Amino acid sequence: MRVIVADTYEDGAKAAADVIEKLVREKPDCTLGLATGSSPVGMYKELARRCSEEGLDFSKVHSVNLDEYVGLEPTHPQSYRYFMDDNLFDHINIDKANTYVAKGTGDVDANIREFNDILAKTDIDIQVLGVGPDGHLGFNEPGAVLYELAHKETLEDSTIDANTRFFASRDEVPRYAVTMGMGSIMKAKTLLMIINGNKQEAARKLLLENTIDPMCPATFLRLHRDAVVVIEKKLADEIGYKQ
Repeated sequence: MRVIVADTYEDGAKAAADVIEKLVREKPDCTLGLATGSSPVGMYKELARRCSEEGLDFSKVHSVNLDEYVGLEPTHPQSYRYFMDDNLFDHINIDKANTYVAKGTGDVDANIREFNDILAKTDIDIQVLGVGPDGHLGFNEPGAVLYELAHKETLEDSTIDANTRFFASRDEVPRYAVTMGMGSIMKAKTLLMIINGNKQEAARKLLLENTIDPMCPATFLRLHRDAVVVIEKKLADEIGYKQ
């Protein structure tokens, strides 16, 4: 596991963008696994700048997203399809027909089957990851058992609380999501995790402990042969991590 300690959030965003840019330039038809949440927003902004100002070409790139809320239409401002359009796709020259975000409405079981069918025939070159305060990846919540494939997940109270800031009230936060399973995540050739904010416990377990703990799914990065973690220096200092 390679760890990049960035002085600021902006520096971390640029470091993560460097990883994506290197792949896109070397393999223009690559497949990106993408994530939502606040952690990758700066990276997406930087990639959009590089596309418009430096000719970084996404015209042949494909993408698959980690997850989607159950019950939100793609046009809902808090759906993850809307998030991806607003934060990245509308600002780069990607063909949206080559982007996939699982459906959040309609027949949930059918949506999950479609999601797994897409993942079964897709080789993800880099999977972007954020991490929850409790260590969840995508919406794979901590628990005694983790799932291999895409599935419906019941969101923990801590996850609902963390996402309340994006909605008018806590009651509006969806209680379920469809998400890639841990097996699908781990199949990616490279994992790129961005950690910032109040993620002390998850960061500590990932970077300072020598365990693989289903109660902290982020620790599974330790099993991957090509995992990159970008962490803000402030957070690294708070947990006592030193390179």
